[in-house]
Amino acid sequence: MKVIIVHLYYDLLNLYGENGNIKALVKYLENQDIDVEIKKITVFEELDFSKYDFVYLGSGTEENQLIALSHLIKYKKQVKEFIENNGFLLATGNSLELFGKYIVNLDKKKNKALGLFSYYSELVSNRIICESIMQDSTVDSSLIGFQNRGSITKNISEYWLSTIKNFKPENNTDLNEGIHYKNFYGTYLLGPLLVRNPEFLEVIGNKLIKSKQGSFELKKVDFSLEKKAYEINKKRYQNK
Repeated sequence: MKVIIVHLYYDLLNLYGENGNIKALVKYLENQDIDVEIKKITVFEELDFSKYDFVYLGSGTEENQLIALSHLIKYKKQVKEFIENNGFLLATGNSLELFGKYIVNLDKKKNKALGLFSYYSELVSNRIICESIMQDSTVDSSLIGFQNRGSITKNISEYWLSTIKNFKPENNTDLNEGIHYKNFYGTYLLGPLLVRNPEFLEVIGNKLIKSKQGSFELKKVDFSLEKKAYEINKKRYQNK
């Protein structure tokens, strides 16, 4: 079996070293004796989502976000089909905003996004910087991570990924955070997400493998060290 992972806009949307998410997923798949091919694609190249198994996008500056959006929006139909056909897509940081209706800058100008979901995003003058614990809707354990963002996302009325547990977000009364629809996952959590949340990594990795070969016999991966780090950080966040 071979899994093709695409790091989309690796040069524009990688503010916080979030390529660690790909490294974690690759390591998990390789521990299952699965061949992995990584493609790095940016705005100067063509996209063909029919050839990808897993697509990842990270955080970027507001300027780079719009550059990436101007390229990705040309493939809106492909992206929609990829998601609807259960393709795996993970968007962390402000890249999740690309898939909503629009993005509003500080001058109140609306930049049309892909419009695949009903939410929209607005830039705010006060950055949201905090360590977060989220009650995730896909795994038994909570998600932990760091947020450093200059925008808020509103109208997450459906398909939310998680609920904030350890604080009430400023500028936003909605405690729902992130998006989960089929195999699309979007969250502002940084960390990297898949490194800091081993159970979430295992769930994503196993679902990806089974989507390729339902009869594949999964090996038990030793996450004892990662889970110890997770519990230490979770306790630290709870005590803040």
